[in-house]
Amino acid sequence: MTTDAAGTPPGRVDALVVAAGRGERAGGGVPKQFRVVQGRPVVRWAVEAFARHPQVERVLTVVAPGQATAAAAALRGVEVRILDRGGATRQESVAAGLEALASDPPQTVLIHDGARPRPGAALISRVIDALSNADGVVPTVPLSDTLKETGDDGHIRRTLPRTGLHGAQTPQGFRFDLILGAHRAASAETGATDDSSLLETAGHVVQAVAGDPENLKVTGPGDFARAERLFGERLPRTGQGFDVHRFGPGESVQLLGVRLPHDQALVGHSDADVGLHAVTDAILGALAQGDIGQHFPPGDPRWRDADSAKFLQHAGAMVQEAGAEITHVDVTIVCEAPAVAPHRERMRQSVAGILGLPAAAVSVKATTTEGLGFAGRREGIAAFALATVLVPNESV
Repeated sequence: MTTDAAGTPPGRVDALVVAAGRGERAGGGVPKQFRVVQGRPVVRWAVEAFARHPQVERVLTVVAPGQATAAAAALRGVEVRILDRGGATRQESVAAGLEALASDPPQTVLIHDGARPRPGAALISRVIDALSNADGVVPTVPLSDTLKETGDDGHIRRTLPRTGLHGAQTPQGFRFDLILGAHRAASAETGATDDSSLLETAGHVVQAVAGDPENLKVTGPGDFARAERLFGERLPRTGQGFDVHRFGPGESVQLLGVRLPHDQALVGHSDADVGLHAVTDAILGALAQGDIGQHFPPGDPRWRDADSAKFLQHAGAMVQEAGAEITHVDVTIVCEAPAVAPHRERMRQSVAGILGLPAAAVSVKATTTEGLGFAGRREGIAAFALATVLVPNESV
């Protein structure tokens, strides 16, 4: 096995979200992955967690034949590939997803159950980081309840010791070639409900990491009630950001991740993207986590000429770590030139792509100062930003 430096994901990381169930035992008249929790389908909550994670490159979700339309509606606006070739068992569905990824394989794959709507960013990162020293990684939680074995008649046969026993969760992470080979070698009769068990059987190293008690799997009505409480226990916070950069020699300016031709450039330690700096500060403000200068000190040579998208990705990852959600970003660019309006849609798409948001959640506006002040004298550009973030109650 080839290992990487600790904390470094081994190559490209893709996520495979399995959502091919057809059962309706949870109620609601539709498969549980398409039932709505706090305004969003369960599978959307799950897929968005990976689509937004800065270490995950691509996301593939597997649904059953005939579910492609429902999946497309549930995942509208999310950057995800939908495969409607799920099988009758979870093992078959995972195998179909792995084979689909094999045409352009990642080095690492995360496999997640679409019925688990709350895989936190910290949990995803833990699994990826642990793969530096293992062939597979499984998040687990210790069992706290006493275990009883019962017969078909409901009578208790014996009490089982729970020492050393843990419940397995997803996402589970794997070296792609190993898990693909394990699935290809497994027979249909194996009936594996846990992918790591296939690697264990083949003698590979599987590492356990701490799971998350709130990473629940929704199955019955009680689980949906708990999910409603978990996602509902969040309050809106608004953060504001402001930044300004002066003009200097150059032939273009970088605004909200889009390069605009101009007879001058903005001057700064990084790429001086005044718009992305303001949005980053607005998100950090909503989280009460200081400002961009605290996280990326302007005197640090690591950030010399850095792409400001990295700063915004960092703020977005902090939102995920906090179990929060960005619901809206509003940016105003203040300058006489260059003209922003022709590039507005590209800017919206840029910010949305960096944060994993639908473009409808991003507003970009521009105004002038009618010749007044430094902006009116064409000495530089300023940007104001507001970000609305839903934050868990316990963090407020």
